[in-house]
Amino acid sequence: MSVKQTKLSVSGMSCDNCVKAVEDALRPLGARGEVSLARGSVDVTYDDSRLTLSRIREAIEEQGFDVTNDSATVS
Repeated sequence: MSVKQTKLSVSGMSCDNCVKAVEDALRPLGARGEVSLARGSVDVTYDDSRLTLSRIREAIEEQGFDVTNDSATVS
């Protein structure tokens, strides 16, 4: 198991329901996210042996948000 933590900038979030939508998009993937509405970002922790960063981005974008950048770090 290779656990990574990535910070994604997410634009288009404006309320608590947006935060919940991002968190709910990550949960079925087996990823955990800490969403900051004020910063417009989400810190995602995931197992990169089972999940790709592109799939995480896709799941968030499917909720109607734009993922504008990321910085991956191994934790």
